[in-house]
Amino acid sequence: QVQLVESGGGLVQPGGSLTLSCAASGNTESIYAMGWYRQVPGKKRELVADITSGDSITYADSVKGRFTISRDNTKNTAYLRMNSLKPEDTALYTCYANTTILVITTTRLYSDYWGQGTQVTVSS
Repeated sequence: QVQLVESGGGLVQPGGSLTLSCAASGNTESIYAMGWYRQVPGKKRELVADITSGDSITYADSVKGRFTISRDNTKNTAYLRMNSLKPEDTALYTCYANTTILVITTTRLYSDYWGQGTQVTVSS
């Protein structure tokens, strides 16, 4: 089992910055990747960014060049630095961790865990 506690959301003006953090506890040695999804009511959930244990990083096209994801393995914590925030970045951001259960040949068995979510609102 993995527990995730995320923080860092809030109200920020357009062009401002926020840093989200996601701290994992429990069976953290099994974590393969961590990242954030975001969702606005009425729209489908979108992957914002994630980072694997091998430092492979994925960003949504809409945030490339503005957001930076990183991790601190000693603290089992991921960070999402969000710069040049836009009103369209407003959403509920939810951290997740993808954990490896078992790898057999070409198949990886995994389980996902989710944080409680943190609201990011970009408005003047």
